[in-house]
Amino acid sequence: MSVFNKRLKLFTGNANIGLAEEIADYLGLHIAAAKVERFADGEISVAIDESVRGVDVFIIQPTCPPVNEHIMELLIMMDAVSRASSARINAVIPYYGYGRQDRKTRARDPITAKLVANLVTVTGAARVVTMDMHAGQIQGFYDIPVDHLPGVPILAEYFRKKNLEDVVVVSPDVGGVTRARDLAERIGAPIAIIDKRRPEPNVAKVMHLIGEVKNKTVIMIDDLIDTAGTITLGAQVMMDRGAKEVYACATHALFSGPAVERLDKAPIKEVVITNTIPLPKEKELDKIRVLSVAPLLGEAIIRIHEDLSVSKLFDG
Repeated sequence: MSVFNKRLKLFTGNANIGLAEEIADYLGLHIAAAKVERFADGEISVAIDESVRGVDVFIIQPTCPPVNEHIMELLIMMDAVSRASSARINAVIPYYGYGRQDRKTRARDPITAKLVANLVTVTGAARVVTMDMHAGQIQGFYDIPVDHLPGVPILAEYFRKKNLEDVVVVSPDVGGVTRARDLAERIGAPIAIIDKRRPEPNVAKVMHLIGEVKNKTVIMIDDLIDTAGTITLGAQVMMDRGAKEVYACATHALFSGPAVERLDKAPIKEVVITNTIPLPKEKELDKIRVLSVAPLLGEAIIRIHEDLSVSKLFDG
């Protein structure tokens, strides 16, 4: 066994075992032996079944639904390897739950994204690796290094290979303009922006469109698709404004509640997502394409372990 194998170990909770296995295959490693189970009363039981003394540990666990269960699995696994004398704990959280609760919008609101950061740090994480947080400032909630990886390069590579013509990249809200501009620059396209309002959570209302989409192939990009209200409403507006066809893409596919039904009925030719969150069989559609983030996360893990630059993965 090489020093690389001896000094780096991958663990996973139950949130996305498939992704963890892909990352392990990419690195030429195995998932370290651990059991994450439940006691009869629902409490989480964790057993680490191999030595981690002096080891650089990476725990792969997106905090996707059921969010609270998966956060607790992550925290308990970190506590277990910390008490087993691991050299360093790296929390690999491809999807960061509670990321939309990043600020106070009303009196007496919690800032739950900060609470999660406190829990992860206090439990022993030395570093966090994540992808496309809903709000980039969440990195500042941590007093430890955070490697915030973008999903745009993966999405851009997919669309470049499709050789689409007359493309315009559309941001579904003003807050996503930076992401849309990044994708547009990578594929050589202009951008447009939807001015959206939310009268209440998970309810979107389109107000204005900034930019031209008539006779264009539209690619709508967001960080996540939850109930799909924003993306499907936006797609209908694009078609009403004369777009030829609409593609939708996002890093994280929560697909809560009516999302799959809405996407199925929406005038969207293809929905491109990544596997930061596992897609259950019952939520699969012919128009959905799933791209793997395992090579990106695998390269990030190698670079972190060997003290190399992570930003080189997505520069340019």
